[in-house]
Amino acid sequence: MIIRIDEYSDIPIYMQIRNQIVIGISSGELSPGEQLPTVRALALEMGINTMTVSKSYQLLKSEGYILTDRKNGARVRENINQSGVLSDENKKELKRIVSEARLSGVSKEKILELVEEYY
Repeated sequence: MIIRIDEYSDIPIYMQIRNQIVIGISSGELSPGEQLPTVRALALEMGINTMTVSKSYQLLKSEGYILTDRKNGARVRENINQSGVLSDENKKELKRIVSEARLSGVSKEKILELVEEYY
């Protein structure tokens, strides 16, 4: 999986990395148990600070998407907890996206079509 960073984005780099890994897991591009690059390797490849990658991995671990240990590095979890509930933070983000789409003239049907496509 290739992680691309937008240096001009308002989204912090560690969140961009986190978001792309979550999308990769959800889409199947990253398989359960798959080894992720080491913090050092990913930081070197992307030309960013190791602490930035470490922060991404720590967040992914706390959210239950990956497992990390010193011996085996970071891996995609085999069994990700599926609570069936969307977090309040994600609900707010979804509300913002829908609001912006509505103000841009995007129809409800088009939004639902996009949700179906991305799901």
